[in-house]
Parts: sequence; C-alpha cells; structure tokens
Amino acid sequence: MTLTGRRIVVTGGASGMGAAMVRDFVREGAAVVSLDRDEASNAEVARSVEGPGRATPMACDVTDRASVEQAFATATTALGGLDALVHAAGIAPGAPAEAITLELWEEVFAVNSRGTFLTNVAAFPYLKDKGGRILNFSSGAGIRGYPGKAAYAAAKGAVLAWVRSIAVEWAPYRITVNAISPAIWTPMYEKTRSLMTPQQLETHERFIAERIPLGGRLGDPDRDFAPVMRFLVGEGSAFLTGQTFAIDGGMTMVR
Repeated sequence: MTLTGRRIVVTGGASGMGAAMVRDFVREGAAVVSLDRDEASNAEVARSVEGPGRATPMACDVTDRASVEQAFATATTALGGLDALVHAAGIAPGAPAEAITLELWEEVFAVNSRGTFLTNVAAFPYLKDKGGRILNFSSGAGIRGYPGKAAYAAAKGAVLAWVRSIAVEWAPYRITVNAISPAIWTPMYEKTRSLMTPQQLETHERFIAERIPLGGRLGDPDRDFAPVMRFLVGEGSAFLTGQTFAIDGGMTMVR
C-alpha cells in the first residue's frame, strides 16, 4: 500500500484524524497539502511529520468558494497535479433539536455540507482527465441519527446523498467517491465529552461500551484509522465507489 508519488490534498489536517492522515501519508511517501483555517496548528503538524514524502500546510476556509478555489489552484501547482482529495474538515456542535438556532444550523451546514460541495467541485477539474479518489467524511450520525446533534446528523446525511450521486456522475472520469463514517477519539470528540453533564457522560460511555464490539471504545487515529485511509487513497481501491466505510469498531453494523 505504498503511496510513493501520490499527490493528496487533506482538509482539516491541523488536528485529529486529519493530522493522523497527513503523518501517515507522508511516512508512506506521498506529497500532501494540508488545508485548514487553523494556520498555526496546521504548520506545526507539517513540521512534525517524518518520512520520504512531504507535507505543505496551506490556509483555507472550506465554507468560502474563493478561498477553496485559490487553495486548490495553489495546492495542485505545488503538488504537480492531484491524485486524491480527503475532505475531513468538519464541526460537531450539539443542542437539543428544539433549541437549534438558525445561525447554528447554517454554520453546521456551511462547514459540513457546503464545504463538501465546494472542495469536491474544486477538485474535479484536476482529477477528470486521469481519475482519482475523493473521500468525504460523513458520520454514524448521518446514518442512524444522533440525539442532541440533529443539525450535525442532517448535514452528514446530506454528505451521504451527495457522495452516492457524484459517484455515479463522475465514474466515467474514473473518479471514485466514497464516504467515511469514523468512530475515532479526536479533540473534537473530547470537546463533545466536555460539554456533557456527569450523568450524560456516564450514559454515553455505557452506550459506547455496548455498541462497539471491538474494545468498547472509540478507535485510535494512528493505529485504527490511518492505515485504512492509506488503502482508500491508493491505487488498490480503484474498484470501490459510492460506498460508506465505517471505521468504527462495528458500531454501525447491521444488527
């Protein structure tokens, strides 16, 4: 599963799963451009990676068309082309459904849904002549729903519908498009936990222990997540498209 010579753009590369992918892809020989609006953390991740590949941090606001288009033009010039896009940037604020404000709803959709649209469309011109990979992050929330995070679940459900649609539309260009549904321990998950009351946290941890057969806890970004993504951005996944890959220890399996 070597990535030597692969040219990859990762959004949300400044932390969590995005950072894990940047580190892993570079170790496996890929040239990676990491897009994130947190410029300081993004630069620190890029400085810390080691391997035969290279990481280049660039600023990008995935909710803004001009920012996205400029970032992809600059990134593809730096990379000398594009083989894969992994769109991992996202936010997951929570609120009871009846308390969701229009502002919160629009912010969640701007990052998680509009960001998916803008980055995918921006990547298309650089992939259409020779094919490539697009991997968009959905969530178990988008598949099963998630109490307390209805806006997030709705936005991720929209990502799934988008993935299935463009997987068909862009297949003639040999562009594969798949969704990722992870259950991985990240700083964003830690923030979610920090907002829970002790009773809510106890209930949540009991739920996780019951729902994840492999260990009863969320996975590790480097050990459990990055190796799967390494395969999905590589040459070996060329016959996989329109699918949702649940890297979640069995959490969303059909029961």
